[in-house]
Amino acid sequence: MIGILKKVLKKYLDNKKYSNGVSHIIKIRPQYKNYENLNDLDYKIYSQNGEDGIIDYLLSSLSIDKPNFLEIGIGDYSECNTRFIYERASAKGIVIDCIDDLEKKISKNVNLWKGDLKIVNEKVNSKNIIDILKRFSALENLDLFSLDIDGIDYWILEKMPVNFSKIAVIEFNSIYGPNLKITTPNIENFDRSKYHFSNLCFGASLKAIVDLMKEKNFSFVGTNLTRCNAFFVQNDYVNLINIKLPNQNDLFNHTNSNIRESRDKDGNLNYLSGSERIKNIFECEVFDLNENKIVKIQNLFKGN
Repeated sequence: MIGILKKVLKKYLDNKKYSNGVSHIIKIRPQYKNYENLNDLDYKIYSQNGEDGIIDYLLSSLSIDKPNFLEIGIGDYSECNTRFIYERASAKGIVIDCIDDLEKKISKNVNLWKGDLKIVNEKVNSKNIIDILKRFSALENLDLFSLDIDGIDYWILEKMPVNFSKIAVIEFNSIYGPNLKITTPNIENFDRSKYHFSNLCFGASLKAIVDLMKEKNFSFVGTNLTRCNAFFVQNDYVNLINIKLPNQNDLFNHTNSNIRESRDKDGNLNYLSGSERIKNIFECEVFDLNENKIVKIQNLFKGN
């Protein structure tokens, strides 16, 4: 009986999220032309943070009603960047992750008959990503790309072709700050928790992601309020959005995050803040993209 009640409550809450989300989107869309900063559009429906609102703004600006999407790193699809799109538009997309019973877990959160959703249960890396995407024709007429795997995101992104999507959402590590151009080394089967107990040494700096996306013919258009996801629009379409584009030479406001998700050696949250976070991982090795070599984080701060 308790199990049934939990399922009923979950369904009710999901429906409430959806209906509230649709109401918000319908109400705010006529005002999109009045916004100047991307993170003012931050609004959470099914995303982990406020990505849903920002994504809807970008899709609407590009007049994309039923987007073709690809999301890498989705968990059980309860919180991710494309679920609202799938639910709202009966869209077509591919989701990729590597967890046990992935399709079964996703089917508990969404109706698989409601749209054209391909579920790929594979662990991606820089060696296999293009083969996987080719196998599923994942890059054909792609409208929205989202990448969040808490690790070697940079090395996956590096393998993507130029102009691979119209819109891209890429996770970055804000505690690396605005100026460093670094990423975790390209380690096979990278595990954020195993690499350092704090869970703080993962992914790439925002500057590393912004510079790489320039090479892919994308413009950086902003971040969400929690400063963990960066948004990009392909240069051929960036003139369609009306917000003020960020100064790519000054990324401080886009990395100034107060998230405190650090762990102690026993795996408990210990809420490190400010510079304590980066100091906690000074002994970790990262790949310095300016020097093209692996260094300890502490060496990047000598003399500063």
